[in-house]
Amino acid sequence: MTEFIPEGSRFHPLTSPFPMKRGGALHGARVAYETWGTLADDASNAILIVTGLSPDAHAASNAGNPATGWWEPMLGPGKPIDTDRWFVICVNSLGSCKGSTGPASLDPATGETYRLSFPELSIEDVANAAAEVVKALGISQLACLIGNSMGGMTALALLLQHEGIARSHINISGSAQALPFSIAIRSLQREAIRLDPTWNNGNYSEDSYPESGMRMARKLGVITYRSALEWDGRFGRVRLDSDQTDEDPFGLEFQVESYLEGHARRFVRRFDPNCYLYLGRSMDWFDMAEYGNGDVMAGLAKIHVERALAIGANTDILFPVEQQQQIADGLRAGGAMADFIGMDSPQGHDAFLVDYARFGPAVAGFLHALPDGV
Repeated sequence: MTEFIPEGSRFHPLTSPFPMKRGGALHGARVAYETWGTLADDASNAILIVTGLSPDAHAASNAGNPATGWWEPMLGPGKPIDTDRWFVICVNSLGSCKGSTGPASLDPATGETYRLSFPELSIEDVANAAAEVVKALGISQLACLIGNSMGGMTALALLLQHEGIARSHINISGSAQALPFSIAIRSLQREAIRLDPTWNNGNYSEDSYPESGMRMARKLGVITYRSALEWDGRFGRVRLDSDQTDEDPFGLEFQVESYLEGHARRFVRRFDPNCYLYLGRSMDWFDMAEYGNGDVMAGLAKIHVERALAIGANTDILFPVEQQQQIADGLRAGGAMADFIGMDSPQGHDAFLVDYARFGPAVAGFLHALPDGV
């Protein structure tokens, strides 16, 4: 029931009522976003970044907020997404707790926090909210739409629902549909939160908060965000220096356990549990086959962009690299000049957040080759 809004965030008021795909509507809702660079007079140099589940709109430092952003090495003057050339927008997902309206926001109809009264959230809703920001900034067509992880799903939904909104697309570790393994992991994450007694059917407070459930959910997520190769190389079987006590015979013993515990504890009070539930389930529901009479490739072929690049890590178990290959093939069937790159990165799904030596040049090369102007 807490929102965590980065300093310097800007806000776009959504159309009210804002209709939701699975029923219901939002009134007085908003989307948080940040920008970098200068928009060209003809608005032809705009790039939109749509994010994974947990990031906010602060992808990199800027005049409104000098703090390091979650994608700092990728975005800025002279960087792969070069703000000397591009005007870049990053939008915080609808349903999040980082400034955009979500379950942790106040419902204007009641003056109380939405909690589980928030309408069912779909990836398509997240995409439509992001599209409103683009149009409100006076941009009729993006030079490029970039989506990471869940944002890869959001980007596909945006391109499908808003024909011609982007000339090109970079899909990074994304997916055209949720696979059973990913659904199973997110189901366990939701179960861990819901079975925490203090979750209380979504009616928790700062003093009675489902911390244990959130810790377990986050640990499950982090395990799938990296690869077995990295876990082994980074931690091996190294044990902690401290000895266990009889009072805690099954406590933390290995360094990998300590890492997961520390990571989870840093996260749990920085992301609202109900928002976590809603966003995770929106990914499970997303399926491009819905738009292709049951065929994912047919659904992807309905998207029309001039150029596209799908990138993934060969060690990704959450959004396997075959899914990025599928995206490239499907967009190519729709007429795009589409390429696929599978990176030999050991970091798994999170490689795009850490393996800048591989992902940076791929993104920079694609954007460098884009022509200027509409």
